[in-house]
Amino acid sequence: MIQVEDWAEIRRLHRAEEMPIRAIARHLGISKNTVKRALATDRPPVYSRPLKGSAVDAVEPQIRELLKQTPTMPATVIAERIGWDRGMTILKDRVRELRPAYLPVDPVSRTTYQPGELAQCDLWFPPVDIPLGYGQSGRPPVLVMVSGYSRIIAARMLPSRMTGDLIDGHWQLLTGWNAVPKMLVWDNEAGIGQGRVTVDFAAFAGLLAVKIFLCRPRDPEAKGLVERANGYLETSFLPGRTFSGPGDFNTQLERWLHVANRRIHRTLGTRPIERWEADRAGMLALPPVDPPRWSRFFTRIGRDHYIRVDTCDYSVHPLAIGKKVQVTTSIEEVIAILTPGGAVVARHARCWAKHQTITDPDHARTAAALRGEYRHHTAAQAARLRATAAADRLVDVEQRELTDYDRVFTLIEGDAGRNETGDGVS
Repeated sequence: MIQVEDWAEIRRLHRAEEMPIRAIARHLGISKNTVKRALATDRPPVYSRPLKGSAVDAVEPQIRELLKQTPTMPATVIAERIGWDRGMTILKDRVRELRPAYLPVDPVSRTTYQPGELAQCDLWFPPVDIPLGYGQSGRPPVLVMVSGYSRIIAARMLPSRMTGDLIDGHWQLLTGWNAVPKMLVWDNEAGIGQGRVTVDFAAFAGLLAVKIFLCRPRDPEAKGLVERANGYLETSFLPGRTFSGPGDFNTQLERWLHVANRRIHRTLGTRPIERWEADRAGMLALPPVDPPRWSRFFTRIGRDHYIRVDTCDYSVHPLAIGKKVQVTTSIEEVIAILTPGGAVVARHARCWAKHQTITDPDHARTAAALRGEYRHHTAAQAARLRATAAADRLVDVEQRELTDYDRVFTLIEGDAGRNETGDGVS
């Protein structure tokens, strides 16, 4: 059998050079019949080895009969039924070839999304230690959100996975989009809901007027878009980067996403940013007011004028001691407000480290001054009490003049024979 190059040369010599068959055979050193066969076909020669029989051919009718009755029967069971005593590899290969003819057709539909239809959400835990301050480091969660239609990615690192922080993280990402998808897809995250949406997140969804869809357990394909985005962040954003803290992480992440959302998306064949306007046009508008802080609680300030949020303690103005305050938290800050009245008695930046005490210098100075005043007041009050007690121990006695005694004893002249009542001296 001649090679493809020889076949091509034969056709060239005959058509382009107009050489006769005999001359071509003499030139290439091949027979005239080979030249004739090469000129008789327009397809290059292909070598094919003659097929040999297989040991499975003898039992193929039995295999077909078993597959006809039970299309999903395993190859090991088929081998047992037909009494197969040879190698399993050739039998499994034949069963694999025959089985599709007996299975019902189950075509897979391609998932498509309409503009503004949904966004998939997830928490990504980057495998890198982030400095959190006070000599601590950790791996805080990153809230990742991917729009279904445009594949636009938004992400932000959060202090924790508690419901309040998740709500605040959603609000910040949606504010960046300036629109709200009609549905948010989540897995069974404890802060969102497991089987049922938590009360606080349901209230947040009501404010946004969106539907929260909770995936079934162990069903990662239901939110494959955001799962792939997590992998994309881990392989394309993290390598070679260092971070000085959560704020630096979010700053670098925002800059990187600005570039990443302008790259060609392999599945879409276009840039996500080019589909974004149509996607956002199909979304809902943001509510006209900011959401209330769902991460809040009420407490009465004791003599130790501190409040605890997560694992950290934050100082409160000492003048609020004994009064009731409302504490609200967000990703950035912790605020304490008097109730009633509305006066802000504490405002601190959120501490991402664990088990720390955060003190406002003004609160510390005021507390020191109040302690000094209290000690001075206590000392003065104690002195007054001591003086009063000493005075209470004295008895008032009438003090007579000495001349009265002189007259009584007739040491001087005068009406000494009478006392003050006019009676005679006895």
